[in-house]
Amino acid sequence: MPEGAELLLPENRLEDSQRKIRAPFELDSSLCIYSPQANRDALQHPRVSAWLEFVSEEWEPPASEGHRIALFVPCTKYKPYNTSREHRAINGALLAAGWEPTESHEIPEGLEEALDPGESLDLLNVGPLRKGNVLLDRIVMSEPLALVPYPYIYYWRGEQSPATSYDDPGLFEARGTSVSPERDDSTAVQVSKSRWRWGPNEREAFVSVHNYLADIIAKTLERVEPLYDVLAAWVSPGLTHRSFLADSAFRKEDGLAASKRGPDGTLPLRGALDSFSGAVEIMPTHEQLEEARRQLAARLRREGRDASKGSVRAVYARGDGNDTPLGLPESLQQLTGWLDDTISRL
Repeated sequence: MPEGAELLLPENRLEDSQRKIRAPFELDSSLCIYSPQANRDALQHPRVSAWLEFVSEEWEPPASEGHRIALFVPCTKYKPYNTSREHRAINGALLAAGWEPTESHEIPEGLEEALDPGESLDLLNVGPLRKGNVLLDRIVMSEPLALVPYPYIYYWRGEQSPATSYDDPGLFEARGTSVSPERDDSTAVQVSKSRWRWGPNEREAFVSVHNYLADIIAKTLERVEPLYDVLAAWVSPGLTHRSFLADSAFRKEDGLAASKRGPDGTLPLRGALDSFSGAVEIMPTHEQLEEARRQLAARLRREGRDASKGSVRAVYARGDGNDTPLGLPESLQQLTGWLDDTISRL
């Protein structure tokens, strides 16, 4: 085994995976998914396959009066998702914009310790939000669970939800560690002591998993779309969640990969909207993000911080402490403004 490869053995990654699960929840070590091939295998895991069947064939939002919006948001490194800085920023912006929890939810014991001093416990409420006569359902886009409605973040069918049990960095090629060199089907190439490049088998497995999950999402959307006035997604450009949705036209416009090269040639990527065109408004748009960068630069100047192009670029990439640009206050102004405009048209 090449030098450094032992660090990528599953047993040597478990400690890091366990740190990503907030108490009182516990990691399911059989749901630690570190490569595209492991992701493909995970689709047959009993907890994953049962979940995918549930979300694609059974789940729907409870009946309600008034209007309803679905907002798809990305999964996060830390679970439950709503304890991550990114989700706390998104949910905090929604609460500040007048969205309110519609029901009380018992917060799992000790989970409030994930909040910063002064943060509202409402950030951990997993029920729908309401503003006027409009309900907002938050739905997480996940590898390998496709879609996770917020009410099932903590528990599902009387047990800890699979959404709070897994660690799956295995589809993120750019990290350089999303490989399983111990597998017989690994074709990954080591490019430094700590970084690897996918080979044809990794790319083939990625396409297989990507398209399978995109089909699950499409099947779910087709079934629940009539129950919503609007479907929207708040997902980062260039990342897998956006690709799960993108049809071929959006993929080209957004600069998303259209294919991967496997061992036997080119393998096309497809998104849910290829079979359900126009069903979801994908945000933030590049125009919205450019406006957010301009507002960020102005804020840095007001705060007396370095507002050079390089500094703005670096702060923007980190979300100024919120992990990604999706959590920037300036980006979230675009989201809450869009929601207000949408409500006014309903």
